[in-house]
Amino acid sequence: MKGFIHSIESFGAVDGPGIRLVVFLQGCILRCAYCHNPDTWKIGVGEEMTPGDIIEKYKRNRHFYKNGGITVSGGEPLLQLDFLTELFSIAKSEGIHTCIDTSGAVFDKKNSAKFDELIKYTDLVLLDLKHIDCTKHTKITGVGNKNVLEFAKYLDKNKVDVWIRHVVVPNLTDKEDDLIQLGKFIGTLQNVKALEVIPYHTYGVKKYSELGIQYRLEGTVSASQELAATARSYIISGIKCTYIK
Repeated sequence: MKGFIHSIESFGAVDGPGIRLVVFLQGCILRCAYCHNPDTWKIGVGEEMTPGDIIEKYKRNRHFYKNGGITVSGGEPLLQLDFLTELFSIAKSEGIHTCIDTSGAVFDKKNSAKFDELIKYTDLVLLDLKHIDCTKHTKITGVGNKNVLEFAKYLDKNKVDVWIRHVVVPNLTDKEDDLIQLGKFIGTLQNVKALEVIPYHTYGVKKYSELGIQYRLEGTVSASQELAATARSYIISGIKCTYIK
């Protein structure tokens, strides 16, 4: 079994608990307007590695990962479901904490048996909820959010710990009503352990010109920490509405 790897970060500190080996898989079906890694979009390219290759990389610095583990991100890691499952199976046999950073957009209930196998070896999912409104989600990413919300419910049903992530983009994902509705959805889930509201930044814009891709948010300024804090407060208020009911 080999996977297509975009890159590996040896000492990641923001992709799950502790210091982590972060593996970025190649390939994504989304075309998010604010994506800062458009070079991960193309499917079927990248460095080919086996799960064993990645485990060996982890072991070389294992003492640094005492309170961390392995996070697999992308691109969209669920596009390489079999590879991811094999990697996590080996990782768990080695006592390594496992985490997936995903949008959940490729989740398919018809393929639930494979997802059932994956979550046996998954300790945590970082779930990126880009927008609660399906039409707006489609405008931002190119696809609707039906599978995303179904995946969130699936993880909840199977008691897989989740950290919710939401990127706040000025005039795109920062509307009060939308954020409250997002919070109301999150409030229906019993497995959410954390909420991260991430300010939009423009660090990846240069990649678009290098790749000859038009950047759709040209002129959009980076989000401030204050905007992110306000957005988070709206989401929290939505969550509280659900609890009150």
